Amino acid sequence: MTSNDEPSFPDQSETALLIIDTINDLEFSGGERLFDTALPMAEAIAALKQRAAAAGIPAIYLNDNFGQWRSDFRTVVRKNLDGVRGSPIVRLLVPAEEDYFVLKPKHSGFFGTTLQTLLRFIGAKRLILTGLTTDICVQLTAADAHMRDYQIIVPTDCCAAIAATQHRQALAYMKRVLKADVRESEQLELN
Repeated sequence: MTSNDEPSFPDQSETALLIIDTINDLEFSGGERLFDTALPMAEAIAALKQRAAAAGIPAIYLNDNFGQWRSDFRTVVRKNLDGVRGSPIVRLLVPAEEDYFVLKPKHSGFFGTTLQTLLRFIGAKRLILTGLTTDICVQLTAADAHMRDYQIIVPTDCCAAIAATQHRQALAYMKRVLKADVRESEQLELN
């Protein structure tokens, strides 16, 4: 408690970094093609996450549970650290103790999850969306964020799709329809 008896929230930030579906084995049809763009994406997210942490911006991992209804997020991470195609990506983006996580049952990070409540707790008004895939889970999470009046930022180098055309089309759609700020992560001011 503070001196005026109000609860303090150490992670109060108007911005939150969302990392979508990067804890992923990539063991599916097209996963080998996705890996080629996802590895440089993961490197860019890792650098952005480091900058965000230095600026006091919390990271929230939004990840599919892959139909494993008895698993938790730490189990999903452990399962994908070794022996699967996506392991190099997972190792770059292993969550830190202070990071938040939300398991999601479907494509949007908002559908059937506690994300909205967590964002309110943090005080977020602006969301930086990163992860897999640009044209599915990132775009659908962005659409739901737009409908909830969040400001949306989608760094072009911090998301990936199986095909470059799908990536570009999804980014163009989010910029045009969802009014997303779409640019390279290095161009983002994180103060």
